[in-house]
Amino acid sequence: MKTVKQLFDTKQPRIVAVPENISVLDALKVMTDKNISAVLVMENEKLSGIFTERDYARKIILQGKSSKDTLISEAMTANPITINFSDTIDYCMELMTEKHIRHLPIVVNDEVKGMVSIGDVVKFIIADQKQTISQLESYISG
Repeated sequence: MKTVKQLFDTKQPRIVAVPENISVLDALKVMTDKNISAVLVMENEKLSGIFTERDYARKIILQGKSSKDTLISEAMTANPITINFSDTIDYCMELMTEKHIRHLPIVVNDEVKGMVSIGDVVKFIIADQKQTISQLESYISG
């Protein structure tokens, strides 16, 4: 079974995080600048939450709140579900499907290492399947 560590090793590791006292508007600007749909919320290098476009739609827009006047700590999803390097890709897919989430922070010994998105998982699975097919074709013709 393929693991989160194997997926993580195929991508550019980067952690995009904002502090709890930033406004929702400023967090959205960070997300726009980085072309991402979720940002980690961290305080003192510890993960305290995650803020996604879905959080923005449900907790700001639909509630009639101001992006400029609302702190990210009020709109984030606190204590997000996390994964570690030894978790399998199948487990990640199960979590994302069952919990209706698209992003999983990777945390090892309380240290944030990165984040995996549904897009990362799909790309990894497709690449792995292509490699398996190629190996099978080589074995059959060889």
